[in-house]
Amino acid sequence: MENKAKITLVIGGCRSGKSRSALNAANQIKGGQIKGHQKIFLATSVPMDPEMDKRVASHRAERGADWQTVEEPVEIHKSIEQVSQTADVILVDCLTLWTSNLLFAEYDEAKIMEALGLLIDALEKSLCPVFLVSNEVGYGIVPENFLARQFRDYAGLVNQKIAAMADRVILMVAGIEVPIKPRQNV
Repeated sequence: MENKAKITLVIGGCRSGKSRSALNAANQIKGGQIKGHQKIFLATSVPMDPEMDKRVASHRAERGADWQTVEEPVEIHKSIEQVSQTADVILVDCLTLWTSNLLFAEYDEAKIMEALGLLIDALEKSLCPVFLVSNEVGYGIVPENFLARQFRDYAGLVNQKIAAMADRVILMVAGIEVPIKPRQNV
């Protein structure tokens, strides 16, 4: 059975409107007659302070009650495999935090690439559209310390691999959607 689901990567800088854009697009997906209308928000964040708790609460309120939240900071491929069986749409927010979580779980490059491979496999087998949000971290200066450089490099690799396999890639700049893939005819 060929996968008819669309994989969309929404990427951009901090506060560029990525999450809102992905949420708006995901909300346009109509529920099927068999599944109903089950919308899954796959959260990768691990709130560690009051400010982040407020952010999470604000995002939950923005999504509304028709979104079910699944919290999974590391093994997101397993969650996608499970919920895509019954979901109409999945929104993963975000791959950057996921990459950070892998580093803090002491994944080396080989384990990160293995986890990325498992994620790509789950996306390719998904029975519903999946929207993924990620930060473009390569626009800034070269970080001063090894861990920060390592994170930047891994986040860049994750973004490249997901963008290559995605059906659509949207770059967010100052709240404006710039389609990257497929290219729009000008």
